[in-house]
Amino acid sequence: MIDKILLEKLKSNFNEAFWFIKTNKVRTFLTALGIIFGVASVITMLAIGNGAEKEILAQLELVGVNNIVVTPILDEENENANESDENANKTESKRFSKGLDMLDVVSVQKNISSVNLVSPEIILNTYVINNGKQNTVKLIGISPVFFESSNINLENGKNFSDYQIKNALPVCIVGKKVEKKLFTGESALGKQIKVKDVWLRVIGVIEEKFISDKAQENLGIRDLNEDVYIPIKTFLVRYKDRKIISGKSRARNRNRNGPKERIPRGNYHQIDKLTVQVSNSNELKATAEVLSKMLKRRHNGVLDFEITIPIQLLKQQQKTKQIFNIVLIIIAGISLLIGGIGIMNIMLASVLERTKEIGIIRAIGATEEDVILQFLSESVLISVGGGIIGIILGVVGAYIIEIVSGIETVLSITSVMISFFIAVIVGLIFGIFPAKAAANKKPIEALRSE
Repeated sequence: MIDKILLEKLKSNFNEAFWFIKTNKVRTFLTALGIIFGVASVITMLAIGNGAEKEILAQLELVGVNNIVVTPILDEENENANESDENANKTESKRFSKGLDMLDVVSVQKNISSVNLVSPEIILNTYVINNGKQNTVKLIGISPVFFESSNINLENGKNFSDYQIKNALPVCIVGKKVEKKLFTGESALGKQIKVKDVWLRVIGVIEEKFISDKAQENLGIRDLNEDVYIPIKTFLVRYKDRKIISGKSRARNRNRNGPKERIPRGNYHQIDKLTVQVSNSNELKATAEVLSKMLKRRHNGVLDFEITIPIQLLKQQQKTKQIFNIVLIIIAGISLLIGGIGIMNIMLASVLERTKEIGIIRAIGATEEDVILQFLSESVLISVGGGIIGIILGVVGAYIIEIVSGIETVLSITSVMISFFIAVIVGLIFGIFPAKAAANKKPIEALRSE
């Protein structure tokens, strides 16, 4: 019985509040502006934050959680060509290094116990021809573990077999974009493509992966969808082995009849990238230190390589973005606070305007609780209405930001619900004081007031 009476009271109060809001549309709208922009800001900021989080997770997937990346430092044109012969001889002897090569790969795998797998890569910018169509591609010499270390799955076909690797057979796995360009509307499996001067048979196609421009720039990630992959031995046998070429160049420097001839060595590294996957993420830093010392020793003390841990870079980015998102959400929260203060001010003004009305309803039997419920109903309805409009504005704003700026935004039901819940709470909190102020008025004093 009590619940039924309470429901009737609430229904009556909300009807009265709706009527009052309807008769004061402009004032109500201006009152709700703070709530509208506050809710819209919270939803938009959370959408941007979720988008940034999604992008970082996608980048983590691409670089691998426990990966260490070793890249060569290319030799400049052997210091200054006008050095004295004596200084040139000393510098040459000090700076001689064999560069990153396949022997380093074997040594790392064999001697560092925390290493799970090692994936070398050789990269060649070249072209591919099929049916008279020529497209630029990156030809990548890899080991079979490359796809595992890079979290890449094959959409069609299979990985390189031991027989194909051992015998340096002319086979390849292509990216999805390569398949679309060369074999529009059909599968590339089993087809032949000519990469530079060598015919290769396609045995697999990788799944298409979205790689943002930021990821390519910040982490040095290639667009894997546009690559052609071959066994690394096939690359060294059928295309190019820089170790052999640089060996000939060094032989030219050994001039017994005079000072050494200063010939730029260029890229003397046999491999262009070395990905080392560690078994436990807690061992990343220690493994990187051991790896650096070992490679430096193998390269005669020459630091002609660079070691990076992508996950650390991403965590730093993530921390920066989280701080930025917190600041933006605080700003949006301030908008909600201002909106709540606006509701309180308008409701207090409404109490002063309706003093006689309050006195009349109190005189005919309305309790303090009834007056509180009436004014609370009005403030809650204003905040709920503002919250709904704010949600619509926030969703539209998130889509507009994504279209105009290219920043990925991810809307979630949770962020929408949180924003709406906050709007309702703001209406309740900032409506309590005006409602109590109205309820505390004495009926006789209220009726006497002008």
